[in-house]
Amino acid sequence: MAASLAEDQAGGDLPVEKWHPTHCGSMDLVIRADGSWVHEGTPMGRPALVRLFSRVLRKDEDGYVLVTPAEKISIAVEDVPFVIVDVEPDEKGNLSERTNVGDKVVIGPTHPLTIRHGYGDTPLPYVRIRGGLEARFGRTAYYQLVEIATLGDDGHLTVTSGGRAFDLGAAQ
Repeated sequence: MAASLAEDQAGGDLPVEKWHPTHCGSMDLVIRADGSWVHEGTPMGRPALVRLFSRVLRKDEDGYVLVTPAEKISIAVEDVPFVIVDVEPDEKGNLSERTNVGDKVVIGPTHPLTIRHGYGDTPLPYVRIRGGLEARFGRTAYYQLVEIATLGDDGHLTVTSGGRAFDLGAAQ
């Protein structure tokens, strides 16, 4: 499995929703709220391995799992599995974002931005990345987003991308 995935490290999405193997238990792997991946208490220091695991991650009704055609293993996720580390307008004015594991998406109907209380008490922006997986804006990307936003007459900050306007909430 690792060899076949390594051949296409930068490749597109894998068909994890089509894989329905037997559940094999759980693994001591935690994706922390800061986006770090920790296995048996030790941070995973190899970005290529984290990227590999991120490509076989799926959210099922009973939680997050790493899934291959042959096995399914439960893992823990403190908030959401990914953190947005960069956001910038593209040549069309759409907002292109990049996650800590290298996923790149454009905010819009397929990858909507929502504001909600996630990890902690502060309302934060989240974006759907793929399947049931989401990313939360990291601090730097959040400030990039606010800098791009426009202030409306109602006192709310708004960003537009993918032909949709997204309300970031009241400016404070």
